Amino acid sequence: TGPAGLFRQTTPPSAEAPVAGVMTVERRVIPDVKPVAGEITTRDLGQAVARTGGTLIRLNVREGDRVRAGQVLGVVRDARTGLETAGYAAMVRAAEAEAGRADADLTRIRGLYEKGVYARARLDQVEAAARAAHGNLDAARAQRAASAELGAQGAILAPGPGQVLKADVPVGSVVMPGQSIAVITSGPPVVRVQAPEGQARALRVGSMVQLTPDGPGGDVVSARITQVYPSVEAGQVTADIDASGLSVALVGRRIGVRLPVGERSAILIPRRFVSTRFGVDYVRLASGGDTPVQTAPGPDADTVEILSGLAAGDRIAPAAPTPAPSKPAH
Repeated sequence: TGPAGLFRQTTPPSAEAPVAGVMTVERRVIPDVKPVAGEITTRDLGQAVARTGGTLIRLNVREGDRVRAGQVLGVVRDARTGLETAGYAAMVRAAEAEAGRADADLTRIRGLYEKGVYARARLDQVEAAARAAHGNLDAARAQRAASAELGAQGAILAPGPGQVLKADVPVGSVVMPGQSIAVITSGPPVVRVQAPEGQARALRVGSMVQLTPDGPGGDVVSARITQVYPSVEAGQVTADIDASGLSVALVGRRIGVRLPVGERSAILIPRRFVSTRFGVDYVRLASGGDTPVQTAPGPDADTVEILSGLAAGDRIAPAAPTPAPSKPAH
């Protein structure tokens, strides 16, 4: 043994026992996502417009009401149209009287012609007058029907089934032809998003995206892109995302969307390898000690992305469990 044996040790003081679950950090290609704001809406928005000018005398709906296609939402009335219809009705009565007189003259002249009292020219003259009188009667009736139809166009009809999103024109207002009286949401609910035109190629129908209806830190909902609009407006491309699993009680509500815009290289590790102390994230190295890291949410709930603090090839171990607080002695 000797004096030298007093200083010989089988394990260095700084060495630690092997740690189970050690993994080697690697880079891998993951989808690159862009956080954008989406808006809950419906595929179609119908405008219930006034087809004729006048005064809005009745509005039958309010915001939030459900309507069916063709339902009368309000009534616009123009006093001048009613007076014109009455005038055309008087013209019809005058034309009917004239046509009756012409028919009576034709009957009388035809009878005298058959007895040889009048010549054929006289009969032709009376027949032409009778045809003209009936033509005037048909024209008067058509004018009366057109005026009545114009008055009937004062009814404002729902363009389709859906929910009233906006109806803010008060009763008694003077409206113009083509003015919107109500906005009707129609069609299935969607989340509509816009992305820069440079990323339009990454937006494909059928691609999966992630929605965060409750904001950052809330539950993540997977959804599918159902339509990409083939036009660019102000440098933005518009796409619709299926929102059948979301509540559409508030049309226009904005929610977070993570759109796939390509691929990139990143370092991903399981979340169980990260511990947080005093607001700082740490990862335990297999060689001993903890190193601070900067993290970001990973593609799923069980992984995190390492932005800084680790490099490919580093060996790490699961985070040490946090000791439970000791109970005070009684």
